[in-house]
Amino acid sequence: MRILLYAGKGGTGKTTAAAATALRAAEMGYRTVVVSTDAAHSLADSLETELGPEPTPIAPNLWGQETDVYYNLEKYWGTIQGWLKALLAWQGMDELVAEDIALVPGMEELANLLWVNRHAQSGEFDLVIVDCAPTGETLRLLAFPESAHWWVDKVLPVERRLAQVFGPVIHPLTGMPVPKREVFDAAQELLEQLIDLYRLLSDRAHSSVRVVVNPERMVIRESQRLFTYLNLYGYVTDAIICNRLLPDSLDHRFFGRWQKAQRAHYRLIEEAFAPIPILTAPLMPDEVVGTERLRELAAHIFGDEDPTRIFYPWVAQEVRSEDGRMVLSLGMPFVSKAEISLAQRGDELMVRVGPYTRNVLLPHSLAGRTATGARMEGDRLYIYFEKSD
Repeated sequence: MRILLYAGKGGTGKTTAAAATALRAAEMGYRTVVVSTDAAHSLADSLETELGPEPTPIAPNLWGQETDVYYNLEKYWGTIQGWLKALLAWQGMDELVAEDIALVPGMEELANLLWVNRHAQSGEFDLVIVDCAPTGETLRLLAFPESAHWWVDKVLPVERRLAQVFGPVIHPLTGMPVPKREVFDAAQELLEQLIDLYRLLSDRAHSSVRVVVNPERMVIRESQRLFTYLNLYGYVTDAIICNRLLPDSLDHRFFGRWQKAQRAHYRLIEEAFAPIPILTAPLMPDEVVGTERLRELAAHIFGDEDPTRIFYPWVAQEVRSEDGRMVLSLGMPFVSKAEISLAQRGDELMVRVGPYTRNVLLPHSLAGRTATGARMEGDRLYIYFEKSD
């Protein structure tokens, strides 16, 4: 099964590109579901059909879905949120305010994204296409699945034991709501779902991210940041889709400066994302909605290519042996050495790039080794590990 995530800055045409890809794949015989995880859904408008919180048949081999955030939150977060609300209310917070505060930022989009797990486990589809939230929301979600390992391994066992030992004493004395077994069980289930999600999305044999850009400077810069953090968190980007290129047939007297700027920006896109393939689509003569227009857009983007194939097998993270030392290699495009800081604590490596931090749980091949140095070469960071005394 293939999983394709369409990501990028809001307004670049992610939804349209995702819908066009889904239509092309379905017409090639792949059982395809396209899922919108953005809180502000527009997938139904693009496909010109009604969509619901469950997969809705659209055409032969094609289903569409606009996830129901309230249903998903209740399913994955309801038990935990109920305890947090009670705890905040015990501290004197207004009930309505407590309900909002008890919702972890990004949990709405993350709960929507967990549908990928369900579709992968169901075996009903050959292809799952995800229309992701805009860049800012997407970046917030990148760290969640891998961070779940830390909570499952380090935090939950301790918290569960403390609640069992001190809960019977604290609650009668203070009235403070103590998390019961079902709260910890719900947290454990959610975190394990996140771990499974990370495994799915970071499996480069099955999952790819496609970044949709427009030939505009601000869009390119934001897309570069997204590409950097996709690599930082181990997700494979196999194609860049440059959307809304102005055709040469336009009136040069009016659009000449726009065309000149777009040509310069397109060269920047080629230089910035090389060797990732750049797929292009022109600015269409009218709004791209409905199957006919989506089919036309897919023809521009993919030509005769199979849209489900892996266009570039980018390796975001790998471990190898070099001169008796183990080397962890991380893809770090668009990052200078000065922006990176590293720290190691046991079997965890903290990699900070600007304001973002990733906790890398080191693989077994690096267990018992200590990071002793690092270097940047091109767009990759090489971290050297040696055996500890």
